Amino acid sequence: MNYVANTLEHYWMPFTANRDFKENPRLIVKAEGMYYTTHRGDTVLDGSAGLFCVAAGHGRREIADAVARQFMELDYGPPFQFSHPAVFELSRRLSEILPDGMNHVFYANSGSEAVESALKIALAYQRARGQGTRQRLVGRERAYHGVNFGGLSVAGLVKNREAFGLGLPGAVHLRHTWLPEQRFSRGQPEAGAMLADDLQRFVDLHGADNIAACIVEPIAGSCGCQVPPKGYLERLREICDRHGILLIFDEVITGFGRTGNGFAPQSFGVTPDIMTMAKALTNGNVPMGAVAVRDAVYDTVIDAAPEGSIELFHGYTYSGCPVAVAAALATLDIYAKEDLFARAGAMSPYFLDAVFGLREFDVVTDIRGYGMLAAFDVAPDGGPGARGYEILKRLYEKGLLVKVTGDSILLSPPLIAEQSHIDEMADKLRAVIGSL
Repeated sequence: MNYVANTLEHYWMPFTANRDFKENPRLIVKAEGMYYTTHRGDTVLDGSAGLFCVAAGHGRREIADAVARQFMELDYGPPFQFSHPAVFELSRRLSEILPDGMNHVFYANSGSEAVESALKIALAYQRARGQGTRQRLVGRERAYHGVNFGGLSVAGLVKNREAFGLGLPGAVHLRHTWLPEQRFSRGQPEAGAMLADDLQRFVDLHGADNIAACIVEPIAGSCGCQVPPKGYLERLREICDRHGILLIFDEVITGFGRTGNGFAPQSFGVTPDIMTMAKALTNGNVPMGAVAVRDAVYDTVIDAAPEGSIELFHGYTYSGCPVAVAAALATLDIYAKEDLFARAGAMSPYFLDAVFGLREFDVVTDIRGYGMLAAFDVAPDGGPGARGYEILKRLYEKGLLVKVTGDSILLSPPLIAEQSHIDEMADKLRAVIGSL
């Protein structure tokens, strides 16, 4: 269906400057491969995989056909006390590509809900093992963990938090991992591992027996691709192990090939206890989130409940929805058939060369990147984020779609990108940045 938008007034757009947008709308009406088509008929290169989610490119017929078949076979089934075969198959398939020992998956409808579920599972686990006093959650400054109250409480982007009250009580935050001496670091910065010692400081201040879990993005995505310093994740893992704290990786952005491997543990050599997923799980085609847990976490929660009783009082009407499962299974087939995770690792040097080539422009104050995810900062001009927003609009008019947070411009093209697409992206970036 293609509807003519006679009025834009009735839609309250998320994370958008509504008044400015409606004066000069950026409407997308079609997508195929690496490109969008606008309502004016212009072609726009997708430099951000939609919103980090369309890893296999747009318009994949395999996914559309799988969803259509599922609609006609089983459109919906209740997930409480009932289920359907495909969701068990999806869980098995995910366990084959997840880090070793993560063989149980819980389903939600988005990254935000996956984070909420992960936090609740962590609290339930601590209670199930007789550690019910462990209720404090540790997040990190500049983190993004979705928009629900649990995720907001452990996240650290001030504009996402300031209008919505105090959040969950007792949440504390590690310092963010960016240091001035890391500027223009390609890959993992050399400096900054000691920032993980903030977790030990919280143990010393609050007591280990009051801390349930520590949640971090392996690479902080939405704030502008902050790559973990060498040794940082290892130190977090060590402190968590020493004090019985669960380590949660939020892989909503980094999962499914973005780091050049299936998931961040396979890139950084550190495995969490709980891991969230969404976005590229269905190639962005149908909303879906998921939480993978280590076997010990699952077994502890399950075994603590009386036989025949509900072990975890949590879930969603659309947990493991048949249509979303069909999209996810078809997406996994594409990833395997086209070896897209390895392809991302092979394309990463060329992609990072292109992004780091922007260093020649004086307005660019920092560049960071890992795998097929990168960001660069520009010197502010006017209020915070004003120049970044102007760049977003200019790039769109030039034919490139990017994600912007403040004055950071994020790049995460679909993993099907060819060198020619990277060259096109670089040319458009250079034209716009060079004109500032």
